[in-house]
Formats: sequence, C-alpha cells, structure tokens
Amino acid sequence: MVIDSKTAFNAAVFIIGIVLLLIHSLDLLLKRNRRKDENSLFLFIGFTILYFILYLIFILTKNRYTSDAFIIGSYTTFYIMNNIEMLLLFFYTLSYVPISSKNKKIVSLVNYSFFATFIVLDIVNIFSHMFFNADNGEYVATTVGFLSQGYQFIAFAIIFYLTVFNKKTSINEKIAFGIYCILPPVAFAIQNLLSGYAVAYLSVIIAIEILFFFVNVKKNIELSNEAKRTKEAEVKLMVSQIQPHFIYNTLSSISTLIKIDPEKAQKGLDSFTEYLRANLTSINETGLVDFENELRHIETYLSLEKIRFDERLNVNLDIQVKDFKVPPLSIQPIVENAVKHGILQKLEGGTINIKTYATPEANIVEISDDGIGFDTKDSAFYKDNHIGISNVKYRLSTMCNAEMTINSVVDKGTIVTVKFYK
Repeated sequence: MVIDSKTAFNAAVFIIGIVLLLIHSLDLLLKRNRRKDENSLFLFIGFTILYFILYLIFILTKNRYTSDAFIIGSYTTFYIMNNIEMLLLFFYTLSYVPISSKNKKIVSLVNYSFFATFIVLDIVNIFSHMFFNADNGEYVATTVGFLSQGYQFIAFAIIFYLTVFNKKTSINEKIAFGIYCILPPVAFAIQNLLSGYAVAYLSVIIAIEILFFFVNVKKNIELSNEAKRTKEAEVKLMVSQIQPHFIYNTLSSISTLIKIDPEKAQKGLDSFTEYLRANLTSINETGLVDFENELRHIETYLSLEKIRFDERLNVNLDIQVKDFKVPPLSIQPIVENAVKHGILQKLEGGTINIKTYATPEANIVEISDDGIGFDTKDSAFYKDNHIGISNVKYRLSTMCNAEMTINSVVDKGTIVTVKFYK
C-alpha cells in the first residue's frame, strides 16, 4: 500500500498524540489519590486516545473503502466524537475551576442545550446532507458545512469565559486554558487552507500538553508544597502550645492538690496526660478530624485551666451541632487565646462561651469572651504573644476552605467566628 505525504503526516500526528496521551493517562491512572478534577482529566484524555485511534485507522483504510455510506458514517461518527470530547473538556473545566453554584448551573444548562442540539443536527445530516455529503467516496462539504463544528466553537467560548475571565484562576491557568480555546479553532482554519493536513489535531495535542503540564502538574507541585507548609505550621503550633511555663504551672497546681484533694489531683493529672497526648498525636494527623475530638481536647484544656484559676474562669458550652470535621488543633488555640489574652488579663477573670450551630451553607463555631479585648488593627495581635493565630487561620483556609473572622472591642471582649462550609 502506497501512502502519500498527507496521509503519512496525518498518521504521524495521531501516532505521536496517542503515545503522549497514553503516558499521561498512565500517570493519572497510577496516582494513588486522584483529585476530582484529575478523574475528569483522565476521562477526557482517555476518550481523546480512543478518538485518535479510530481516526488513525480511518485515514489508513479510507482508500480501500470508498463507498459514500462509509464516508458519511465515518465523518458523522467523528463529528459526534468531537462534540463528546469537548463536553468532557467542559466537565474537566467545571471540576477544576472555582465557580459559584449559580454560575455553574447557568453555563451547564447553556452548554448541554447546544451539545444536544448539534448532536441531533449531526444525526439529521445523515439524511438531509445539510453539512456534508459524499460523492464517489469523497467527502463534500456544503456552504454551511462549518456549522457541523458549531458546538465546539461554542464550548471553547464558554470554557474561555469560565477560565480566562475568572478572578480566582492564576495567570498560568488563564494562559493554558486560553491557548486551548484559541489554538485549535485557528488551526482548524489553517487546516482547511492546507487541504486536509491534520494541523487542527496537532494543535489539540500541543494544547493538551500545555494544559497537562502548566495546569495539572503545576497544581500537584503547589499542593505538595502547600501540604509541606501546612505540616510545618502544625508542628509550630503544637510546639508553641506545649510551653515550659504551661507545663510547670499545671504540674505545680496538681502538686498542690495532692495534699488538699488527692482525687481532684488525680483527675488533673489524667487531664494533663490527655492534653499532651492529643497535642503529640496531632503531628501525625494528615487530614481533618471530627469536631467532637477537637471539642474533647478543648474541654481537657479548660479543665486544666480551671484547676489553676478556679472561679476566675467560667465556661459556657452551647453545642448544637458537632457532626463535621476540622483541622486538628484548630479551635483549641482560639479558645486558649481567649482565656490567656482576654479573660485572665482581668483581675476578676470572666467567661468564655463556645457555641456551635448550623446554617444552610455552613457549620459555625463561635468563641466569645468578656475579656479585655484588643484593637484588631494592631499587628501585635498576630505575633507570638497570641498563640499561633496566623497558623490557625492558614490551616483553616488551606485544609478545608474555612473562614475565620475576629471582632473585638477594647475592654468589652472578643468574638471569633469560624465558618466550615458544607
């Protein structure tokens, strides 16, 4: 079989594409903990491999099968597969890019409507030949044949809007998705001028490579570095909490109780042991923990402080919901700040209130005190004299996208609210 230069070029494009995409699909397949967006990317790349394989077979065999029905059936199949490929790229975009639920519903409805419309039109074309026909085994496009690719151009426009105009995407993400939305349509126009050389498919391969390395691989590197920073923050937080003066004061209080109230001293020692165990265990925690566990640690800490300060420290708990997860040692340091730098700075002491409740969008944890308060514009609040507050805020944000807000009035007290979005 003699292969002309155009067929050889096109075959080489598809073979290179298949090999590269197989490498990427294996990389995703062998990854232990794939993200949701990586599952969508794997599906998109896998379908593209199937499409390339079928098209490679077609260009190598179309000279043998020259019936009009074969040409019409093949091109109809590929146009439908083109549309499905773009739909899978849209799915990947939705799973990767941060989009509000309202916008997601709107763009999804628009996208699915156009997808369904053009799938129907491609099928109708088999009988009406409004986009293309075949003559003696040769593909013949009509004057409106370009509309057979209509959904792809619409999907590119939607994806471009969701990524390039999204304030939450990085410059690398904007460039990668932007190239994918611009390069193939431009290459498609060039391909028509070059009489069928697979320039458009070559551009798709280049665009996928850019998307894979500048978006997915870079995302993995960033997450790896972020996990390292989070672990460092956790260790710093743990070390900052087990301070020598806290250990000394607690043991001193327990020692005093041994003669006065041995039973209370025993409970205090048990609580102190539990407190140390929980802090040390948090080093090995790589994910979120039940709020119930965090609450037990808070109660243990407060019981130790109660031994030392007795009536100067009053505690009110109003736990309406506790079936949610939090980063380990994320709420306890906030409570500790309220006690040490709020309530106990007043001679008469005060009261700390810990409340949890649910809203339709989030589980809320609220820690309030009637201590001395502070000026929230004072940068000293975020320094070492307030235990790990920056670390806590960072871990809440990166580990579970939670929001922490602080409201304080000098001589009135402080309210810290943490929203754990559902």
